[in-house]
Amino acid sequence: MATIDVPEGEDPQAFVYGRSPQLGAAARAFAMATLRHTSLPLRELEAARYRVAQINDCRLCLGYRTRRDDTEPVGEDLYAAVGEWRTASGLTARERLAAEYAERYAVDHQNLDTAFWVRMRAAYTDDEIVELSLCVAEWLGIGRLNRVLGIDGSCEL
Repeated sequence: MATIDVPEGEDPQAFVYGRSPQLGAAARAFAMATLRHTSLPLRELEAARYRVAQINDCRLCLGYRTRRDDTEPVGEDLYAAVGEWRTASGLTARERLAAEYAERYAVDHQNLDTAFWVRMRAAYTDDEIVELSLCVAEWLGIGRLNRVLGIDGSCEL
């Protein structure tokens, strides 16, 4: 059940974001930027994005598959492995670390200890860490907004 009364036939996200046009437009722009303007490899991006979707339990995000014109689509094997990133086969070290970072960022951000950052800094450049952090922040926040307001059943992305 939506917590916001969306008129019949209206796109829930467009309707809700339209209640605050400037912030809604900014949220959409940020969402699109995380998918289109990052330099991170698509599988790493999707490992982090999908882990956040699982944590948020956002149906919209769980069903979405990021695509890029210059890259082969991510196979369903990655999505099946992300929830078990610690032990699942088929993930690269960076994909595993992206999923771990997304999970820890979402549920235990105050315990990103020195040992974690040593591993993260060995695998990712500072610029990549910033990009991944911005992406996780957007997915976590907007995914939860969609879920909390009950508008996570459709998407215009």
